Amino acid sequence: MNKHIYFLVVIGLLEFTPCEAKQKVRQMVPTCWSEAQAQQWSKENSWLCGSNFNPSTAINQLETWQAESFDTTTINRELGWAEAIGMNVMRVYLHHLAWQVDKEGFKKRMKTYLDISKKHGIKTIFVFFDDCWNTNYAAGKQPDPKPGVHNSGWIRDPGDLLFTDTTLIKTLENYVKDILTTFKNDKRIVMWDLYNEPGNSDLNNKSLPLLKKVFEWSWAVHPSQPLTSAAYNGKENDKINEIKRFQLENSDIITYHNYGEPADHQKAIDTLKKFNRPMVCTEYMARKYNSTFSNILPMLKKQNIGAINWGFVTGKTNTKYAWGEVISDGSDPKLWFHDIFYPNGKPFSQEEIDLIKSLTGKL
Repeated sequence: MNKHIYFLVVIGLLEFTPCEAKQKVRQMVPTCWSEAQAQQWSKENSWLCGSNFNPSTAINQLETWQAESFDTTTINRELGWAEAIGMNVMRVYLHHLAWQVDKEGFKKRMKTYLDISKKHGIKTIFVFFDDCWNTNYAAGKQPDPKPGVHNSGWIRDPGDLLFTDTTLIKTLENYVKDILTTFKNDKRIVMWDLYNEPGNSDLNNKSLPLLKKVFEWSWAVHPSQPLTSAAYNGKENDKINEIKRFQLENSDIITYHNYGEPADHQKAIDTLKKFNRPMVCTEYMARKYNSTFSNILPMLKKQNIGAINWGFVTGKTNTKYAWGEVISDGSDPKLWFHDIFYPNGKPFSQEEIDLIKSLTGKL
């Protein structure tokens, strides 16, 4: 997802303590789950294995969710491939503008997606906000992909509009509360990911107020599903660490991103285990950087850490191309960066498919 390799910074995390130990020093009044609640959730959901999912026919979140481009045929077909290899969860990005344009239609489409995913035995993690890639966006027809460019059309939410439109914060609050209220008891949703990589795109601490607000809004609704925001590292500095500290102190389930090789990934895991909460890696697998199915997925399975790789079916997002490396003629890279399947269902690597199936019990 990111433009650079993100590794979890270990230095400084050791001083963190779990959510309930921080109650007295917080300015807000959270409803963070106890460790016992979190562990019970883990028992009920077993090992999670899946992918970040965007249908191959959509370049970004708006094309996924707008009425004119909501592609149930592709969603059903591609989730069928996920079911066939034993995946049981997908992480799916929303966008407030699709809700703002058509509130009831947007929620109906979410319900339709959940109906399809349930049919395939797949639970869902929905993501609200995101600080990655393009800051500008508009409703309607979305841009065509730029040949050979990774995520050329992916959009942030809410992006820089948050800093220029004084009315937007109320819209975002209404959006989050409406969605959470509507789906707060939906068992098909395994978790809410409130904010993807806050502070990315050089926003740093500018994203901290919205991160705090989305947790506060969510606590007010009190959904039955756990709340989280994944710890990641963009730059090793205090601004990013402040955001990370808030994420880890307030997430019911510990989620994180790591695109590093096994030693770096394990180092992050060892640090995060100190929170004594279930863990899910919600982004990994960048073949170029030695984060692969063969060396990461068995490691996560052995430690009962949920594993959600970036990219499922290659398509308009162009995530088979690496960050910052353009293949301007749009030809197929010899080594895909992310993604598992071609749009026709052919796997990039049958060996990877066999490994996934062996770990999920489908082989």
